[in-house]
Amino acid sequence: MAVGMAMTNGGGQSQYSGKMTPFVVLSCMVAAIGGVIFGYDIGISGGVTSMEPFLEKFFPEVYTKMKHDTKISNYCKFDSQLLTSFTSSLYVAGLVASFFASSVTRIFGRKPSILAGGAAFLAGAALCGAALNVYMLIFGRILLGVGVGFTNQSVPLYLSEMAPPRHRGAINIGFQLCIGIGVLSANLINYRTEKIEGGWGWRISLAMAAVPASMLTLGALFLPETPNSLIQRKNDPQKAKLMLQKVRGIDDVQPELDDLIKASAISKTIKHPFKKIIQRQYRPQLVMAIAIPFFQIVTGINVIGFYAPILFLALGLGESAALLSVILTSFVGIFSTFISMLVVDKIGRKILFLSGGIQMFWSQILVGGIMAAKLGDHGEISKGYAYIVLVLICVYVSGFAWSWGPLGWLVPSEIFPLEIRSAGQSITVAVSFLFTFIIAQTFLAMLCHFKAGIFFFFGGWVAVMTSFVYLLLPETKNVPIEQMERVWREHWFWKRIVGEVGDEESKLQELS
Repeated sequence: MAVGMAMTNGGGQSQYSGKMTPFVVLSCMVAAIGGVIFGYDIGISGGVTSMEPFLEKFFPEVYTKMKHDTKISNYCKFDSQLLTSFTSSLYVAGLVASFFASSVTRIFGRKPSILAGGAAFLAGAALCGAALNVYMLIFGRILLGVGVGFTNQSVPLYLSEMAPPRHRGAINIGFQLCIGIGVLSANLINYRTEKIEGGWGWRISLAMAAVPASMLTLGALFLPETPNSLIQRKNDPQKAKLMLQKVRGIDDVQPELDDLIKASAISKTIKHPFKKIIQRQYRPQLVMAIAIPFFQIVTGINVIGFYAPILFLALGLGESAALLSVILTSFVGIFSTFISMLVVDKIGRKILFLSGGIQMFWSQILVGGIMAAKLGDHGEISKGYAYIVLVLICVYVSGFAWSWGPLGWLVPSEIFPLEIRSAGQSITVAVSFLFTFIIAQTFLAMLCHFKAGIFFFFGGWVAVMTSFVYLLLPETKNVPIEQMERVWREHWFWKRIVGEVGDEESKLQELS
């Protein structure tokens, strides 16, 4: 039975009525599997690159340095551009694919974009699992990147548009929760396959990505299109009204429908959304579309996702212990993301951003300090200090998992007006992939040269981004997605750029 609730919003904004219906919950659960495939890839790539049979077959130079070169620094054992290309090739493909996904999402709808992403990821999983040489492996990663590019562009939009405003945060964070589930699943599989005799367990790890990809591809066939997309593409208010009644579980959806029709009318005047988004009236959204994913990546979290097993090996933990440590951090991340789901629509986005930033900053500074003091270029850190580092990394992961992890996807997906929504989300995803690629491609070299200072490097960025949120990000909780423009006009800084409340009609005049 659906639970009835009135969608009330502060600041004198209009009311939307609606219920959290099973229809919405099931649709969003299927769509959020897009997060599972992303998380699985993050977890699996880090795990297989710590498996000796995988390194020996595809990256023999790294394997030789790890096993036989006793003179090389602990921080430099895994420094290989070919090895980092295995990880980072996905993100180059995802960056390019996200721009194609923008057109698919806007012209054909959110559902076809999700379907295309699932199918591409499925093909990439099959190719990686069957890889005979490093070129097959990297081409498979490129297909995986196309899949992730499409799903990361379309799924957060789908979730934000389907969700009732009052629960948009919790539902959208389901995407990040699924990323965490994907990472945990990958780490559990890596832990088991690493023990398979014969050295072919890595094939199972890579090929198992086909399981969530199949679930997403088949499930996408039955997904409904969002009311926003139906109005934008087909200009059929009656069909959109029927879908809106179905997803909200009530008959009286006219206030929300009126806002959707108004937003659609504006969007139809925009022929080139990527040109439009650079104009002054969209300056706050453009800044956030670039800054938030950039900051999300320079927290250093993807370093933990990709290279945690390698990091724990460098600390002196064995191969199995390193993989077990990553499983522990994955559990911490999922639990913390679930906490974020429970509180994000009650206490708001900004408090979570700030508290998570402070927590990440101090944990990184302490990790860097311990490694600088206790881990030299040769030998191992004591087991006691290794476990202290593990605890601090768990603290860091929990801070990310209830702040920049989920909110880095939630906030960009809810702030764009309909006319630039697909373009804005594509910019968000592209920036995320661009800097993920840069970090993935350079981290092992940075680790070799910066050594323990790498944690101070990322900690410095966390301090910058926490200050950025405090000063420039307005609170968006409970604001209907089609009325989000008001938060910029009420903000102390952005109102100087876009005008104050009461100037909304100027936007319509500019577009007419």
